[in-house]
Amino acid sequence: MKIGIVGLPNVGKSALFNALTGAQVNSENYPFCTVEPNISVVKVPDERLESLASIYNTQKIINAVIEFVDIAGLVRGASKGEGLGNKFLSHIREVDAIVHVVRCFTDADIIHVNGNINPENDIKTINIELILSDLETAEKYLEKTKKSIKSGQANEEDLAFCSKLISWLEASNPIRLLQLSESEEKIVKNLHFLTFKPVIYVANVNETYFLQKTDNNYIKVKEISKEENTLVIPICAEFESQVALMDPAEKYEFLKDAGIQESGLNKLIKSCYKLLKLVSFLTAGPTEVRAWTVSEGTKANEAAGKIHTDIQRGFIRAEVISYENLIKYGSISVAKDKGILASEGKEYIVKDGDIILFRFNV
Repeated sequence: MKIGIVGLPNVGKSALFNALTGAQVNSENYPFCTVEPNISVVKVPDERLESLASIYNTQKIINAVIEFVDIAGLVRGASKGEGLGNKFLSHIREVDAIVHVVRCFTDADIIHVNGNINPENDIKTINIELILSDLETAEKYLEKTKKSIKSGQANEEDLAFCSKLISWLEASNPIRLLQLSESEEKIVKNLHFLTFKPVIYVANVNETYFLQKTDNNYIKVKEISKEENTLVIPICAEFESQVALMDPAEKYEFLKDAGIQESGLNKLIKSCYKLLKLVSFLTAGPTEVRAWTVSEGTKANEAAGKIHTDIQRGFIRAEVISYENLIKYGSISVAKDKGILASEGKEYIVKDGDIILFRFNV
């Protein structure tokens, strides 16, 4: 699963990427510092793993991961090839979700591509370019549908849906906000529309925001996210990139002294995980404690296949206990005596935080 970090040039995308990944990619004070996308795999923070490692007395912890992609900055006219437009749009097409970084910080030493800090205009610039690209895709689909009607491979309903898509986009609306039937959603997914991808806004604020707990530019982004029913997370990318270089103990004390319970990065990574509709089931023992990634709605036998295809093939049952119950009772044996450990079949829907032992035939 890939998360694309997008935004105008000089909004802090690469600084955020550095903070997230520990990579030191260029984040210079000029447009298009990033040309080819930088890619890195990032651990999903999960405090449950530490607790399980203590119970099972193991030092080996393996977190779930997601992939972040730092994509070149976009400018007005990208849909027509301006700047690195065509390359930028092709890279967005390859990701599963978008982190849209919006500049809220003020710094006279860092130029803004449009000359002034205006989050509303910045968001509109990005959204319009994605919408224009999708409009081109929709119009091509319309022409293809017209030809398919003549050959009997499409009908008037398909044509009506094409018109519905085009009208929606022409009104400057992203497709993710359009109510779709199951069949319509399938068509949209197959066409890989950019504005259908789920979005999280990152408001890149000054450090002073965390002291004052207010920022007019952040408030503007929050209002837009509310209209779109989209999450927004305030982050100071420069601050976070410095904190990311600290060792865990130093980082904990530093954040504690600053009155910050959880870093913005951790919130962002966890939010991206949820945005992609992913959950983690856990396996635990003296050898290792591990989080495994599956999509919401995954059945037990499918989850078993994540570990090994042989386990899925020879699946007998899944012995399941929630993380909360294991912590409450202290061990699997006590939970089993209390009747808390459940024995589930292939059709069981795996939940986030399930600790599972799979029984199978070799």
